[in-house]
Amino acid sequence: MTIADTPEKPDAPTPPRRRLRLVLLATAGTLAAAVLVLAICAWISTDHLRAFGGRPAGARLDRMRASPQYAGGKFVNPEPTTLMAASAYGKALREWFFGEQLRTPICPLPIVTGPAARFSAAPASGLRVTWLGHSTTLIELDGTRLLTDPIWSERASPSRWVGPSRFHPPPVALEELPPLDAVLVSHEHYDHLDMATIQALAARTGASFHVPLGIGAHLEAWGVPAARIVEHDWWQDATVAGGVRIVSTPARHFNGRGVPWREGALWTSWSIVGPRHRLFFSGDTGLTETLREIARRLGPFDVALFEIGQYHPSWGQIHLGPQGALEAFTRLGARTLIPIHWSTFVLAYHAWSEPAETLVAEGQRRGLSISTPRPGEPVEPAATPPTPTGPWWRSQPPIAPGCPDDATGSHGFR
Repeated sequence: MTIADTPEKPDAPTPPRRRLRLVLLATAGTLAAAVLVLAICAWISTDHLRAFGGRPAGARLDRMRASPQYAGGKFVNPEPTTLMAASAYGKALREWFFGEQLRTPICPLPIVTGPAARFSAAPASGLRVTWLGHSTTLIELDGTRLLTDPIWSERASPSRWVGPSRFHPPPVALEELPPLDAVLVSHEHYDHLDMATIQALAARTGASFHVPLGIGAHLEAWGVPAARIVEHDWWQDATVAGGVRIVSTPARHFNGRGVPWREGALWTSWSIVGPRHRLFFSGDTGLTETLREIARRLGPFDVALFEIGQYHPSWGQIHLGPQGALEAFTRLGARTLIPIHWSTFVLAYHAWSEPAETLVAEGQRRGLSISTPRPGEPVEPAATPPTPTGPWWRSQPPIAPGCPDDATGSHGFR
């Protein structure tokens, strides 16, 4: 037999321990690669993590810690507050994944668009409110223009690629906004404080930015000049054009931007007190007894903008929902309620239009004055008579069986 005819010996089997080690190494390598890819994606999609904001330090941090609202290393609510009971997580997760509510509209929403010239004439009554979706509103009050909780981005998220996305485009482009006197931010959550929008407003307008304690660190990190930032503790105020006072008033909520080792900022509602008119903006809040104190100290209010959507019983102490908004409205004693914080992003489990339908149905039963403008529709709630509005969502599913025949997604300004 020649060497070439010698039969090859079969490879020796891999010992079990070595085989396990190879599997573990391959798994670890795959996980490490996945983590690296995710880290790179996060780095890119959050503008090198800048979207998370800045960290308060120095005199700003000292002022935060000296606040009467600060205790035990964080800001606290005026009443004992639970964000979400541990026993509710299981049910909430099941509802999130398996709930059958129509959370996103399936038809184009009838947003109101039109030329920027519609804002050039002052409101005849001296008070005009244009709801732009979610909690973003353009307020024209006694000669002053204010913008609340502005978000023009596609997603309410630190990332441009993932996170809750809009139902509808902004009714007014950023570059079409009229000159602003002030921008108001209620708290630091992503659906209320958006980096790209803040940067655009800082570049395009000369407005001052009024924020609760701690949020100035985010704005400075995003390039807003410190001289244009006014940080408020509750009950502190500032006066802008026309002698209009911007007053930070209590709210019942919480903070956070996904950075647990950083001290979070305060949250607030805003009371706008002019020579002739007064407006209340709730921001995000649960029901609180401090509404009666706000009414006593700063009322009566011509109109109150209360959050109604993205609520659930599991977190009922930090959001109002429609029933809570009606009770809050009663405590505040305002003349007219305009609902906000609905019909733009999915942040809860209810059908997209349910908060408005519940609010109007119950409000009519109680004989309350409620104005329900479409996104982008200007209303003058203090006019005689007030600007008429209607339940525009009823022409859409799930209330209507299908989309309106003429649904185009927008209606011209009229």
